[in-house]
Amino acid sequence: MLQLDRKQQLVILVLVGIILFGGGYRFAQMKERAAEENIAVLDREKTNDSKAKVHVAGAVVKPGVYELPAGSRIIDAVNMAVPTGEADLDVLKLATQVTDGQTINVPVKAAAGQTGAAGSSAAPAAVSPVAAFSAGAGSSVQQAGGKVNINTADQAQLDTLPGIGPAYAQRIIQYRELNGPFETIEDIKQVSGIGDKRFEQLKDLITVQ
Repeated sequence: MLQLDRKQQLVILVLVGIILFGGGYRFAQMKERAAEENIAVLDREKTNDSKAKVHVAGAVVKPGVYELPAGSRIIDAVNMAVPTGEADLDVLKLATQVTDGQTINVPVKAAAGQTGAAGSSAAPAAVSPVAAFSAGAGSSVQQAGGKVNINTADQAQLDTLPGIGPAYAQRIIQYRELNGPFETIEDIKQVSGIGDKRFEQLKDLITVQ
């Protein structure tokens, strides 16, 4: 059996210690690198989640889709799209935070009238088939049972509905000029300011046919 003196044993122990230390150090480096890569992936995901894309339409100079940082407010999106002089910003909840995929429809002021709204809109209301049909609808607006057709009624006829004054009537007309006819009566809730409570007042008095 090989006998080692004290000096040789000490040398072997030092070598073994160096090997173990080197292996442990390398393992620690690999573990640290993996942790850094995970942090980088999380940072990229956090960066992607911190953006919100919203569609701004209506009475703005530059309607379109805008990307904003997380925590941005509706006023930030509207300012990016540059509101026109006819924009009625008071009806919007400007301090509300935007959400990804949200559509912000900026209405025109009621006092501006339909002509002003058409002039500020990205869509040419003068050739809109909905607007053209509305202008010549006449007696066809009222359906059997006295319901108001929200696809054809003019501002005065919409104004006869409960809870719908000139301002809301103008918003309904502008919405269908920008987005086309309402497919169901529930679609009227897409108009800014018309929620479930107001819809309950309207549902038995309106139609889309």
